[in-house]
Amino acid sequence: MKVRIVCNAIFLSALGLGIVAAQAQNQPPALPTGQSSMPMGGMSEMHKPAPPAGPLEIKFGDKSAMWTAATLAGLPHVTVSVHNEHTKADETCSGVPLIALLTPLGVTDKPHGKDLRLYVVAAGSDGYEAVYSIGEVTPDVGASTIIVADTENGKPLSGDGPLKLIGTGDKRPARWVRNLVAIKVQVAD
Repeated sequence: MKVRIVCNAIFLSALGLGIVAAQAQNQPPALPTGQSSMPMGGMSEMHKPAPPAGPLEIKFGDKSAMWTAATLAGLPHVTVSVHNEHTKADETCSGVPLIALLTPLGVTDKPHGKDLRLYVVAAGSDGYEAVYSIGEVTPDVGASTIIVADTENGKPLSGDGPLKLIGTGDKRPARWVRNLVAIKVQVAD
């Protein structure tokens, strides 16, 4: 125990000297290995590694469906061209329109009245979530195209997981969900 206390005291003294020296040179202090000066919540500009993505589960009420890149490959696809503000590149993505995956579970593709209270919560394996209203998802109401993409620039997705939710209407890809693993359709109160 005494050894640990002495080591901690030496470490803290050395750390204190490093901070004083850095302040004397008008530089930020060096932090111990493994620590970051990034404030809490500062991960918005950086992507932490996502756990491996599993199959995509879509739920609406008591109905659900499971999808993988292989099972989606057999469905009709659409291709969209988007500008990815994160990579500063134009991308061509192909995938299944989200509404085509929702209608078999009972979501209407022509919403009106109370149907417009529905919204979609999409989640990635890293815990990132984004929300779309049902009006944005259905071409009958919205001008955007929302797809569950499985290819980018003619190749299967890899770095963003096997599936990614992409929308064409946003100015930046803040609501795109990489490593897509869950979509829940819910009703607003």
